[in-house]
Amino acid sequence: MDAIVMDGRTLASGAVSAVRRVANPVQLARLVMEKTNHLCLTAEGASKFARSMGVPEVPEESLITDYAKMRWKKNLEADANPVECQMGKMGTVGAVAVDIDGNIACATSTGGMINKMEGRVGDTPCVGCGGYADNKIGAVSPTGHGEAIMKVTLSRLILFHMEQGKTPEEASDLALAYMKERVEGLGGVVVVDPKGTWAARFSSLQMSWAAAQQGELHFGLYHGEDFVEPVQEDT
Repeated sequence: MDAIVMDGRTLASGAVSAVRRVANPVQLARLVMEKTNHLCLTAEGASKFARSMGVPEVPEESLITDYAKMRWKKNLEADANPVECQMGKMGTVGAVAVDIDGNIACATSTGGMINKMEGRVGDTPCVGCGGYADNKIGAVSPTGHGEAIMKVTLSRLILFHMEQGKTPEEASDLALAYMKERVEGLGGVVVVDPKGTWAARFSSLQMSWAAAQQGELHFGLYHGEDFVEPVQEDT
């Protein structure tokens, strides 16, 4: 698994890649940000750090679903296309947030591509690709084909367009269109700016998304959807 977290106030960031048996990789990434002088730890080095920080390990079997096993077996076939199969059903979870003072943050976590080679690291732990947060511009968390996202540094590309005056929605559409045209990559993003203007945009067939703001929960799955209901706060 790979994960990243970034603080837009200071540009502090922490990331982990190729980690196993960690239930919440973003929490481990935050420990890298807060407890080390490094930005990214990988594989066994990240695992040793996790143990030194008291992060509990969980059985690998608990992180494997029947659906994931089905996709893995299906993509063992010689003519399988794991990228195409994965579109719309990514193993990526991401979030962006802004507080009342305009402080921004992002976090992204993923299990990676189907049937990836051992040692493969995708876009998620790479600053500017799998996430970026800057109080002066905004925050982005993407999902999609990692290799395509890395080639265009998707998160930073969206913030570049926002620096040029584009709204989060306009910037997202421009960057996703460029990624599709330039490297034939599909994906989606959640974006927010310091004023709380947000966008959830995608070039894949579907993307599960939700946004909470001023007591309202917006959510959708397919293009054009924007369902709204009151936020249910925990008591």
